[in-house]
Amino acid sequence: MSKFELKLPQMGESVAEATLTTWLKEVGDTIEMDEAVFEIATDKVDSEVPSEVDGILVEKLFNIDDVVKVGQTVAIIEINGSSYESDHDQESHVTSVKDEAPNKAVEELEVAVLSAKESAAAPVIDYSGTDRFYSPLVKNIAKQEGITLAELDTISGTGSEGRVTKNDILDYVASGKANGGQPVVEKKEEDVTPVVEKVEQLTIPVPVKKEEAKQEEVKPALEKEQPSNGDEYIPLTRMGKLIVQHMNASVATSAHVQSFVEVDVTNVVNWRNKVKDAFEKREGEKLTFTPIFMEAVAIALKKYPMVNISLDGDTIIKKKNINIGMAAALADGNLIVPVIKNADQLNLVGMAKAVNDLAKRARNNALKPDEVKDGTYTVTNVGTFGSVFGTPIINQPQVGILALGAIRKMPAVVETKEGDFIAIRSKMYLSHSYDHRVVNGALGGMFVKAVADHLEAWDVNREI
Repeated sequence: MSKFELKLPQMGESVAEATLTTWLKEVGDTIEMDEAVFEIATDKVDSEVPSEVDGILVEKLFNIDDVVKVGQTVAIIEINGSSYESDHDQESHVTSVKDEAPNKAVEELEVAVLSAKESAAAPVIDYSGTDRFYSPLVKNIAKQEGITLAELDTISGTGSEGRVTKNDILDYVASGKANGGQPVVEKKEEDVTPVVEKVEQLTIPVPVKKEEAKQEEVKPALEKEQPSNGDEYIPLTRMGKLIVQHMNASVATSAHVQSFVEVDVTNVVNWRNKVKDAFEKREGEKLTFTPIFMEAVAIALKKYPMVNISLDGDTIIKKKNINIGMAAALADGNLIVPVIKNADQLNLVGMAKAVNDLAKRARNNALKPDEVKDGTYTVTNVGTFGSVFGTPIINQPQVGILALGAIRKMPAVVETKEGDFIAIRSKMYLSHSYDHRVVNGALGGMFVKAVADHLEAWDVNREI
């Protein structure tokens, strides 16, 4: 007779939290091992979380649209018919008190300040007089925006059974319909004075470093853009917001430097044109240029392992495995990076199958969490959209990313024993962005040159 805590699993090196999007099971439902219990969404992938045991779902600890941190318990499952006892709450309470005691005074202050702000700025609105279900997150947003219950009931929901989701209410607010476009009426100043005085009595001075204070003083205020007639305001998607955060963090973390190499890929183009039909007939897979480039990158990473690293504070972590991420554009304009694990151990047939499989499932939103984590280096094909070269942002915590430019036919000088002559050759640019904190110009340049050398020396008689 026991209970099992179903926790949010690790979703990747850079993912610390996820949004709970759907409950697939209700309290009292029987659950089998490996059966999905709920769905979550991160900036990298949407995925189902399965149960690790057989049992009965006895408690849900989060609602739809709640943000859950990795390692937090999301559901309680009763094993072998045992009932869920209250000792879980008692144990959690004891652990929480033990861990959080040093910060109790600060937390009490934060709660008091938040309470004072809500009392001063938000009108008292009762959302209990309705049969329609609203999650705590939706109610909280409605309260902050001063949306009445009658107004809330008019919002069309896109969630399960017509439920109003976080995006629904945010879209409603962004459209300017909230309160009929009128501002929320705040309480009078005399009504909140006692609360403010009470908060001031609880104030605890927090020391501020001189450097932080100086930065705060010189921080420029950004002017908010004013809307113009005909402008369309499109809110960022959840994935879009997280990509913004990830890209900003990468630029702020790594010292980005780029090296560019022009590559003659005439032999690669001619060889692929010669074997692609036979390859597709034999393997049932298309042979694109991507697996050829991935093979070249894997060989170069093996030759220069100090590009296959990450930096943790003052410590370099040299990766044992070569796991290459390939950036894939999605239909909604967002980006996802599935990872080819142990890419250096695959032959060209295996690489082609892995590339095609991951690319297809990325477009269909069918990737598993394990397939977008543990990457050690990333490749992005900017040439797909006609770009000659690019300067991609490093995918943290990696230290390098390679952009593949468009393949173009160009006139070029060809050196032979009989002399030099002009010929039409297929050429492209490789753009290597790397973290100059740990990868110097020599290493960054030699790495991308090794990729180029492998492609230029391609054997036109290679068997596959």
